[in-house]
Amino acid sequence: MNKKLEQLTSPQLGKLFPIILTKHNPDWSEDYRKEKIILEKALGKNQVVRIVHIGSTAVKHLISKPTIDILLEVPVNADNQYIIEKIRSMEYHFLPQPDKPPPHMMFVKGYTEQGFKGQAFHIHVRYPGDWDEVYFRDYLRDHPEAAGQYAELKLKLAKKYRNDRDGYTEAKTDFIKRISEIARKEKMQKDKNEEKN
Repeated sequence: MNKKLEQLTSPQLGKLFPIILTKHNPDWSEDYRKEKIILEKALGKNQVVRIVHIGSTAVKHLISKPTIDILLEVPVNADNQYIIEKIRSMEYHFLPQPDKPPPHMMFVKGYTEQGFKGQAFHIHVRYPGDWDEVYFRDYLRDHPEAAGQYAELKLKLAKKYRNDRDGYTEAKTDFIKRISEIARKEKMQKDKNEEKN
């Protein structure tokens, strides 16, 4: 295949990068930490508000696609072109995300025209906010039964959507939204209780 990855259609990407779930790898936390340090050095402190490990690889004992998801919050006045150039220089592919929250950017690494190579990373670039992904991660860390339900759902969907990455992601949305709402309410209640004490 000689097409550049950015030119591939969703079905082509689905064939090249099927949904594969693996058991949790304890090395993922260290891989994230190393990538975070590299990102901070490459971008500089003025272009970074917060970097957070999100997604299933951030939850111990949870099966996952072996892809480390990173939430990168940048200032609202960030130099987006500078960010694109710096992250691209780290061997990431830039994927504009017009349907995602501003600044509508995502970067991926570990994807080649021959398939996966090395550790895969996704960097989700956002302006500072109160993101469901962090609530969802924390809830699964604190509630093994919910993590187990999520694992069952993922296994079922991975069979159905093996070569449809968008379909797989979309089919998980209702579960993620429901758990994220529960997590937000729990956090608000916990904060209220702490204020009283």
